[in-house]
Amino acid sequence: MTTDLSPADIDGIAWANQRGNGALADRMGFEWVELTRERAVATMPVEGNTQPVGLMHGGAFVVLGESLGSMHANYHAGEGRLAVGVDINATHTRSATSGRVTGVCTPVHLGRSMTVHEIVVSDDQGRRCSTIRITNMIKDMPQR
Repeated sequence: MTTDLSPADIDGIAWANQRGNGALADRMGFEWVELTRERAVATMPVEGNTQPVGLMHGGAFVVLGESLGSMHANYHAGEGRLAVGVDINATHTRSATSGRVTGVCTPVHLGRSMTVHEIVVSDDQGRRCSTIRITNMIKDMPQR
């Protein structure tokens, strides 16, 4: 998206939809709920993202968290800059077996060259299933 507006002036979901979620997030059923300067929220179905025993795969929680944290970091970075993940960790505290999970991503630090986000993923009953932290480095967009 080419614009001189700051992220606060841009409708976040429209920006994200124009940018695209990426093939992996699309394949896993990632759907935007909210994208603002203050937070990012999305959902993902449990079905199709499970281990052989029917539990939501831990990697699926991480895909949701990384998608939210990286997208919010890029939204913060602004035009001509690129946020790239440099560290991610997750602690899974509950299983999800059906329905949808919701990830709520809040910034811990929004700097000029680095961001840190915490993502809490909950099941349909609002129970925390996973807590994810991602750090992104912000750099100038490479020339093409």
